[in-house]
Amino acid sequence: MLALDIKNLNKTYEHFHLKDVSFQLEKGYIMGFIGANGAGKTTTIKSILNLIHIDSGEIRIFGKNMAEHELELKQEIGFAFGNIDFYTRSKIKTLTNVIKTFYRNWDDETYYKYLRKFNLIEDKKIAELSTGMKVKYSLALALSHGAKLLILDEPTSGLDPVARDNLLETFQELVMDGEISILFSTHITSDLEKCADFITYIHNGQIINSSEKEQFIDAYRLLNGTNEQLDMVKDQLISYKTHSFGFTGLIHTKDWDPSLDMKSTVPNLEEIMIYFSKMEDMYV
Repeated sequence: MLALDIKNLNKTYEHFHLKDVSFQLEKGYIMGFIGANGAGKTTTIKSILNLIHIDSGEIRIFGKNMAEHELELKQEIGFAFGNIDFYTRSKIKTLTNVIKTFYRNWDDETYYKYLRKFNLIEDKKIAELSTGMKVKYSLALALSHGAKLLILDEPTSGLDPVARDNLLETFQELVMDGEISILFSTHITSDLEKCADFITYIHNGQIINSSEKEQFIDAYRLLNGTNEQLDMVKDQLISYKTHSFGFTGLIHTKDWDPSLDMKSTVPNLEEIMIYFSKMEDMYV
């Protein structure tokens, strides 16, 4: 069953266009959603949550159209962002008592379980929480009303390595029984290499690739060669950098000829993003 199914999503602003965005998230998995600032991640997430009016396309959650079943589906969705900037002078307890009234499946026992797990103190004010604690509080709220789809926008931003690792373990635990699915937007691609099952990459408002993580990475190769060899492969490269020893360039694996005497390596997610971002600089 698909937890999330996006088809041909379009949204036009004066200086930006989300163009035929389509991807699917299967139930019980973590999908990393990556892209540079301004690539369209936030616009896509706001579209999924029906926070903005889309021009065309369809968003289905657990098989139901979001536009037609918004109130029902939002009982099934939990979202956590990198910060909480409302009611900052309120205590956790006060804010929770307001939020819980909106969810028919709210469960106090589950809520207090996650407060203990995340070491959150109810009498603390929102303003007194660290960035990591705010993320954990958002997660505790999301998980306490039985959400089956978690949409996380930069949840590990600003966390120290230990706190990030603990949070990633929590995400993996949540999907273990196959009931909860996670769409995880982040700039910290190393986090996704640790926990994501699938990767969706958006660039300039368009989906470049959406596939299983190993398959996604294996679709590209980094080539290293001399300046003379660059002329042999330049037309096939997505983009490249030159340096004193020659060049390094990104190429689609299907376009790479292994018989050429050139060193090739498997890139990581960050390297793939960097070389795609250089594409406009080279071919404008």
